[in-house]
Amino acid sequence: MEGGFGSDFGGSGSGKLDPGLIMEQVKVQIAVANAQELLQKCIAMCMDRYMDAWNTVSRAYNSRLQRERANM
Repeated sequence: MEGGFGSDFGGSGSGKLDPGLIMEQVKVQIAVANAQELLQKCIAMCMDRYMDAWNTVSRAYNSRLQRERANM
């Protein structure tokens, strides 16, 4: 296969790249990148809230254990 890089890229077989097709591919890649970034932010925020809740519950549980031990 000695054809150039562009010969199989556009699908037309003439060796010319289709600007419309390239633009659509770029738009899809940007949309995917935006979705991934949003998902990462969402997961990071969720983890922060989870850790806050875990710490709150843990402190409450420890203080309750200490109170109950003191009353024994």
